[in-house]
Amino acid sequence: MAAGPATGCGAPAVGPAAPDPPSGDAAAALSTMPVKGRAPRTGYDRDEFGRRWADVDRNGCDQRNDVLARDLVDEEFRAGTGSCVVLTGRFTDPFTGETIGFTRGQDTSGDVQIDHVVALSNAWQTGAQQLAPDTRELLGNDPLNLLAVDGPTNGAKGDGDAATWLPPARGYRCAYVARQVAVKVKYALWVTAAEGAAIARILSGCPGEPLPADSDVVAPAGEPRALR
Repeated sequence: MAAGPATGCGAPAVGPAAPDPPSGDAAAALSTMPVKGRAPRTGYDRDEFGRRWADVDRNGCDQRNDVLARDLVDEEFRAGTGSCVVLTGRFTDPFTGETIGFTRGQDTSGDVQIDHVVALSNAWQTGAQQLAPDTRELLGNDPLNLLAVDGPTNGAKGDGDAATWLPPARGYRCAYVARQVAVKVKYALWVTAAEGAAIARILSGCPGEPLPADSDVVAPAGEPRALR
């Protein structure tokens, strides 16, 4: 009987290398988070997160304009508003990597939207319904959880978590999931098993990924502490 092909002196076949475990502050924070299933969406309403674009940092500007002023460059402000109401500007959209112009107006403002990085309905189903109403209002208006982004792309995201939606711009995915972790830790939310696995998979490709700098908006006394 003819001998079979040589197999390298009996050496076992070598498969693809396992990915490195995630490392860095974002991964460390993720490892501390509870893992649970989604709670029912019952009772969710946007109004459960308080006033839209409330001035939670009490600087005289609503949070939408604060985020536009933070994320845009070459801004032009409406006269008489104390450099508060943004009329025009431009920015590099983190979700697509494209440069996008912003012009305030009924037909143009929607081209740039303010994204809740952790969608509010997702937050509701992963612990936020247990928070006090004033803490939920902070979550809905916290700059840590807000980004100026391309409107249509934000619409495609909907209320997806990291297991169901990630930014098309792959180079932003590490920072994106790190921000989701930071928000969820700050407000004592949990991740689902699929969501946690998706975040860990992304972070394994960006060793040392830090948590984003937190805002000055902190939860009230007795509620989850802010990240430091």
